[in-house]
Amino acid sequence: MAKQENLDEKIIASKTAWTGSFIKADELEVILPNNKHAHRDVIRHPGAVGIVALTDTSDIILVKQYRTPLERVTLEIPAGKLEPGEDASVCAARELEEECGITAHKLSFLTSIATSAGFSDEILHLYMATELEFFKPHPDEDEFIAITKMPLADFVDLVLDGKIEDAKTIIGALICDAIAHRLA
Repeated sequence: MAKQENLDEKIIASKTAWTGSFIKADELEVILPNNKHAHRDVIRHPGAVGIVALTDTSDIILVKQYRTPLERVTLEIPAGKLEPGEDASVCAARELEEECGITAHKLSFLTSIATSAGFSDEILHLYMATELEFFKPHPDEDEFIAITKMPLADFVDLVLDGKIEDAKTIIGALICDAIAHRLA
């Protein structure tokens, strides 16, 4: 197979097809590396964070919430979208406090992921929260969340058994499990 040197696409036209409360959809016309034209639909997202919160006893804090696009309740790590200009670590601390009523005295960056690079520019930043202090949560008015916890090892088993489908949650749990094995 011949090696293709240039893989870049050049955007030559862009129009916003739809604008929602925090995302928008753009229709793009691009020039491909072979100089042909193509159409791309792109969801523009402000970015988000996900937090793997671990207790001193190696329990992971999780949230259950109804996800309308999937039409069911999911089990996920706490998460939330970035406000314009907000630092991701500040957002992670804020979301953990709002959703779960937890202050993390130690917040460590894990990685950033492109959640769906084929059609969205969303970048999600994952953090690990430790040295947790618990108080009463205060979720947003439109958030209905049940907080739960379980041993990280049991949760990793759920992930590996295909029982968890949320990408940020899977990645966060597996990174923490890998870190734990490296530290052992």
